[in-house]
Amino acid sequence: MRPLLLLLAASACASASGSPPAASAPGDGPSTCDASTGCTGHAGLPERPESRNVLGTGLVPCPSRHATGFYRDGHCNTGPDDTGVHVVCAEVTQPFLEFTRSRGNDLVTPRPGFPGLRPGDGWCLCASRWQEAFEAGVAPKVVLGATHQAALRTSRLQDLQAHASAASPPGR
Repeated sequence: MRPLLLLLAASACASASGSPPAASAPGDGPSTCDASTGCTGHAGLPERPESRNVLGTGLVPCPSRHATGFYRDGHCNTGPDDTGVHVVCAEVTQPFLEFTRSRGNDLVTPRPGFPGLRPGDGWCLCASRWQEAFEAGVAPKVVLGATHQAALRTSRLQDLQAHASAASPPGR
């Protein structure tokens, strides 16, 4: 069943990874919380419930010099509009950047709203692209605490843990 899921998600990833969603997407910009209204995100929209990472704890921000994540809020969250499932927080490498470019997803070239990535940058990758890179032997390191549990639909926890970056907490 994984190959079908991988094929479907890979096509969404190739077209969705470099471009941010519309500026008014939920999760863009700061969120606020108070006792009377609860939490709200951009433009007063309700914030997504707390997300969990692959270790089962609260999702932490993906260390990045850019606004990453499908919602460009610094977290590898996902939602119904995220057809590419951008949930793996990775430290990209030159071999990975070359690999994903060869698959039609150029993450190096700057474009309006996207500064381009260089080796060492943190970025929320499509789960299917990380798995594809893993199978090809060029998977980048993963920040486990910042990788959404939805990644476990495509990749095994053991494989993600074997590629844990120094920024990851010890596995459970």
